[in-house]
Amino acid sequence: MSKNIFLAFDLGASGGRAIAGILEDGKLELKEVHRFKNQMTSIHGSYYWNIYSLFDELKKGLKKCINDFQIIPQSVAVDTWGVDYSLITGKGQLVGLPYAYRDHRTDDIMNDFFNNVLSREDTYMLTGIQFMQFNSLFQLYASVKQDYPGLRIADHLLFTPDTINYLFTGIKKNEYTIASTSQLLKPGKAEWESRLFQAAGIPEKLQGQIVQPGTILGKLLPEISEQTGCGEVLCVAVASHDTASAVVSVPAEEGNWAYISSGTWSLLGIESKVPLVSKDSLAMNFTNEGGAEETTRLMKNIMGMWLIQECKRVWDDEIELSWQDIVDLSLKAEPFKCLINPDDDSFLNPGNMPETIINYCKATGQPVPENKGEIARCIYDSLVLKYKYTINNIETITGKKIDKLHIIGGGAYNEMLNQLTADAAGIPVIAGPTEATAIGNIMMQAKALGVVNSVREIREVVRRSVDVRTYYPKPELNWEEAYKRFLDLMS
Repeated sequence: MSKNIFLAFDLGASGGRAIAGILEDGKLELKEVHRFKNQMTSIHGSYYWNIYSLFDELKKGLKKCINDFQIIPQSVAVDTWGVDYSLITGKGQLVGLPYAYRDHRTDDIMNDFFNNVLSREDTYMLTGIQFMQFNSLFQLYASVKQDYPGLRIADHLLFTPDTINYLFTGIKKNEYTIASTSQLLKPGKAEWESRLFQAAGIPEKLQGQIVQPGTILGKLLPEISEQTGCGEVLCVAVASHDTASAVVSVPAEEGNWAYISSGTWSLLGIESKVPLVSKDSLAMNFTNEGGAEETTRLMKNIMGMWLIQECKRVWDDEIELSWQDIVDLSLKAEPFKCLINPDDDSFLNPGNMPETIINYCKATGQPVPENKGEIARCIYDSLVLKYKYTINNIETITGKKIDKLHIIGGGAYNEMLNQLTADAAGIPVIAGPTEATAIGNIMMQAKALGVVNSVREIREVVRRSVDVRTYYPKPELNWEEAYKRFLDLMS
């Protein structure tokens, strides 16, 4: 097999990377060429993303790839978090900075929507998407309620990776997997649900063309070539929702497997050939998001390492701790002393996460965590119990037993959390690859350019290219008793 080189731009809510993928002789090698921080920008009490700064960092990554690493990619592609979007005028200008999904303008907006627009059940049956206050549907409805003038002058809605693709190429297209996070599409279809636009008062002119992952959009603009020295490089719309890219790289074979894409969020789900939209999935608030090759990701968004990230941010003001320091402190703490529901609204963007966890434990009549180790242990125990709860719900919806769990993404580094997950769920946990999103991004570029032919072939390449570690259940603690307490908390 000849050598092929691709460049993945992987953007998260806390940082971004440019990672080159070199595919040769059926194996993939990764080289990180650029890394940078990302964070929300607070302006007059609202939270935004500085999309222009992000774009500059991506151009810097492309230039470094060529100049510092002597790597000229055949194509580039971007993946990001879901739901957030930019509005574009008919003349091609961005309407200000895009809102960040943690902005407080959507607080309580779902109740308003269900009371005044469509019922919860009707909305779910039209979309099959998990209800979260920051879904694009509710962000746009909040803008309608506030009479946001940007809606009147906009002609296109582009999600975050679509926006960056537009800045790179001048082409305005909506990629399917990222659009499916919006709660604006029909379940399992690359089609807008116009009834939601009409009911919510969202201008239907915002509905753009939806393309499937693995679509070549076109060449980078001449100005990008001039600024970076890249020459004629293609831009590909991959599975541009970061979780969709990550799932492409799951090194699974046969069997009833589930996955957790573990990072700021823990995305736990299965890959399904069809959307599973029912009263059960509505009651359990599961999402049906688009995947590569017209699959559906039946999935639950769980508040993941955000809880620890925010604690670390606060603790670092006192004394800086490494991630391993936090794990070590938690290992010294008493298991199950206190538990939280990781998805309680109070943890979405509280400002002071440790204080919020302490207050939650007080409010729920539990012992209060007294130090950093106990707070971290509370988070870890609660996360894995939420994983067990979610796996049980998937088994109820599908009628099939999950026999193994793949953990991919940055969270796969956390050996303690991986072992606790195996113990709580009672099934083997296969950890890796940690660079799952970048690998999925790169390999979907390879598929777009005809280097590989299918997701199945992609997963064969991943199995040849990365090392994984399997954790087997070691039920040394009383997980069933802890789970009963967790169920009481959830109810």
